[in-house]
Amino acid sequence: MVLSVIIVNYRVRYFLELCLYSVSKALADIEAEVIVVDNHSDDGSVEALKPLFPSVQFIVNQENTGFAAANNQGLRRAGGEYILFLNPDTVLPEDYVRICLDFLRDKPKAGGLGVRMIDGSGRFLKESRRGFPSPWVAFCRLSGLSTLFPRSRRFAGYYLGHLPEDGSHPAPVLSGACLLVRRRVLDAVGSFDERFFMYAEDIDLSFRMERAGYQNYYTSGTTVIHFKGESTQKDSRYIRQFYKAMSQFRRKHFDRGLPAVFNRGMEAAIWVRAGIAAATGSTGRLFRRGVKAGGAPLTWLIGDAAETVRIRALLTASGKRGLAASLETAEVLLFCQGNNFGFRECIAGLESVAPYRRGQRVKFHAAGSNSATGSTDRDGRGETLVF
Repeated sequence: MVLSVIIVNYRVRYFLELCLYSVSKALADIEAEVIVVDNHSDDGSVEALKPLFPSVQFIVNQENTGFAAANNQGLRRAGGEYILFLNPDTVLPEDYVRICLDFLRDKPKAGGLGVRMIDGSGRFLKESRRGFPSPWVAFCRLSGLSTLFPRSRRFAGYYLGHLPEDGSHPAPVLSGACLLVRRRVLDAVGSFDERFFMYAEDIDLSFRMERAGYQNYYTSGTTVIHFKGESTQKDSRYIRQFYKAMSQFRRKHFDRGLPAVFNRGMEAAIWVRAGIAAATGSTGRLFRRGVKAGGAPLTWLIGDAAETVRIRALLTASGKRGLAASLETAEVLLFCQGNNFGFRECIAGLESVAPYRRGQRVKFHAAGSNSATGSTDRDGRGETLVF
């Protein structure tokens, strides 16, 4: 078997449905399998999606075992030469598998491969490629120097700000949201460290691959949507988990060989940053247009002709959405995938329209589905419309 796709699901039924529709298109003509590990979602994910995707293997856990452990669970069942670790709140274009497999096949010493990712409003996600959080890089990140000098090779090493997003280059740290790895590399270095319940496990795996002599890469040859954080609530518990993972990574890889005072300083900086995050709350929320009083949100449909006709009729009949007179006056943009307008075109259309500039919300609909879902707010939760 060429490829195994492993997806860990936790309470994101409609995002997972959209993801699986996109995966099925990306796997056309590829000998592949899809394994979904459900971490006790209790939202009807498995019951609803099993009949829609009979070829997908579902592993149902009776408790939330964490991201790393669930991925390893799927990996033990996987039989592919290549492994794709994929978040359920992602959308793949149809050309993803072909482009990425060709890329890795040309680089026998490659470890993992990450791709250009954008969020649900079309903005580039800087975590698509990162540098190692060495003591200096971590200091620049925690102190805010990387924010002050986002393009500096010296100060912006965490997000590799000096490198262009529209190229291909080595990238030490890749995102676990969409990470393609050869199985033999995982056999050599080990899979995810299950001591990381959530967060930093992808940094740790990337670190171990490069330390073992492999080179990790980033390519912009294809673009993936990652809605971000749909399985987590951005609250104080999330903040504790995130910074605990950062502390775990520091202690695992940098505690030895550095002066004790430096280690104590780094540990203190991590938790000071956590305290600031907890005190100020999530930042960077996208401004959204408010819905006009007494009216349904005005929606503009983009995409496959047959699907837009069908969805327009459903929206009109339900009264849940008004139809906008133009793209510019719309409060919601709804991209409809179909036979003549694929996920690749949806992603390209999202970037072309750039709805974040007008504060518009965005949803995506896959042919065969009775819902549309999306998220334009990196810190909030997504929205789903069921027809």
